[in-house]
Amino acid sequence: MKSFEVVAAIIVCGGRVLCMQRGESKYEYVSKKFEFPGGKVEPGERNSEALVRELKEEMDIDVQIAEDDYFMTVSHDYPDFSITMHAFICKVDDCSFTMNEHSDFRWLGKSELMQLDWAPADVPIVIAIEDSEVLDGKRL
Repeated sequence: MKSFEVVAAIIVCGGRVLCMQRGESKYEYVSKKFEFPGGKVEPGERNSEALVRELKEEMDIDVQIAEDDYFMTVSHDYPDFSITMHAFICKVDDCSFTMNEHSDFRWLGKSELMQLDWAPADVPIVIAIEDSEVLDGKRL
């Protein structure tokens, strides 16, 4: 089974969290599911560098991510591949972005997040966000 190291951004703007919806996928279990934006870590890349690159490619936004913005890591086995996903909190002042790869998005308060149909690997992050008073020192 293939295994991937990936990064995800918990983008927070104006007290809301950005939730991105995937488009159609050959894998039914992630098709049209919501997720935190991000992507694969390239060889030799630090996780924070990978996330900055992926957000620029997927959403045309520039963010600064420090290693202390790290939130949590999730390992998940899908039927066809497995991932280890490192999530970082990315607080932004400007909520605008370009949707280059996703089909839809929502800005939601943390108590509203579980209303969406999330990709299974993202669910533990959603639960941790809902259970957090403060996300790594950054109030939602």
